[in-house]
Amino acid sequence: MAPSATTPAQPKGATGCLVLADGSVIWGKGFGSVGSAVGEVCFNTAMTGYQEVMTDPSYAAQIVTFTFPHIGNVGANAEDVESAVEKAVESAVGCVTREDVTEPSNFRSAESFVEWMARNNKIGLAGVDTRALTRRIRTAGAPNAVIAHDPSGEFDLPELLERAREWAGLEGMDLAIRATRDASEKWEGGYWRLGHGYGRADWSNKPHVVAVDYGAKDNIFRNLVRAGARVTVVPAKTSLEDILALEPDGVFLSNGPGDPAATGEYAVPVIQALLEQDVPMFGICLGHQMLALAAGAKTLKMHQGHRGANHPVKRVGEGWGETTGLVEITSMNHGFAVDAETLPDNLEQTHVSLFDGSNCGIAVKGKRAFGVQYHPEASPGPQDSFYLFEKFVGGLA
Repeated sequence: MAPSATTPAQPKGATGCLVLADGSVIWGKGFGSVGSAVGEVCFNTAMTGYQEVMTDPSYAAQIVTFTFPHIGNVGANAEDVESAVEKAVESAVGCVTREDVTEPSNFRSAESFVEWMARNNKIGLAGVDTRALTRRIRTAGAPNAVIAHDPSGEFDLPELLERAREWAGLEGMDLAIRATRDASEKWEGGYWRLGHGYGRADWSNKPHVVAVDYGAKDNIFRNLVRAGARVTVVPAKTSLEDILALEPDGVFLSNGPGDPAATGEYAVPVIQALLEQDVPMFGICLGHQMLALAAGAKTLKMHQGHRGANHPVKRVGEGWGETTGLVEITSMNHGFAVDAETLPDNLEQTHVSLFDGSNCGIAVKGKRAFGVQYHPEASPGPQDSFYLFEKFVGGLA
């Protein structure tokens, strides 16, 4: 590929690159795993929690551009992952950073971020003008691209460009089936405390929540336990009969990656049947979108998506009483959204984004079922929305 205005000549010392489907090439220093991976380039504005972000299954088939410049400076550890090791490959394939990753400086660090990235088969690209890349995404939308790292600095740019252009993208892609667990699991983990690690779940005489795993963050289950539930986690394609056989007091619908319309082909009929039987339900992110689809709404691909830990969301539903109008600062990670213009009469909009007015919450009228687009479990992020777990579990007693 000959250098041009959008494909600058490879600078000396460049060991990594990001090749966009439009032919643009962004050079930098590669770190982590050696090789290449294709995905959609997005950006995340959180200032903390890079390890949680990189192990969130909702980022499957995505390359995360961190707008905060200093990524990796506190190293990595075994406690800050948000999905099991076997699911870690079904999370972000790589990341782009402004500064080189420095040696870790934190008493909780067990290894460097560079080592952790390599061990988890994720590719990093440092030394990039992430502000310019973020502006590009905001203007033109999230592009498909290939991220590559080779210590020798040798890259087959035409081949990488071809891969970026041939990749179909996230629309129409069911990634939840790849990110979910293989078998049902009795959730044993509790909430984390500094110096104590994770607690243990108490299964004695607690409301039973069956959580459908579409590619869930583990901290969601910990918060359900913290709110007073005992939790059984089941795979994404678990049948209605198998869910009901567990005798749930309520059903939780998790976050996850990919196009909700594609996942909905098998998830929506089960959720509709649960609604008909008036089983209490709570959905987060993809789970929120699944609930909306089951009730008759539609979803859409967003221009750039919402990803960060500082997103303001306003309560607008009538059911919030004197707190209607209250604003929560939330953590978000989604590239698809519920289309508010398609909400049927049986759905009430309960939350909206103050960034762009998009839908961030619904409640099914006459049913004990609600969902939010954002992540009340944080990891990383603010804790304004933990109350939603108490609202759900408290209603099951």
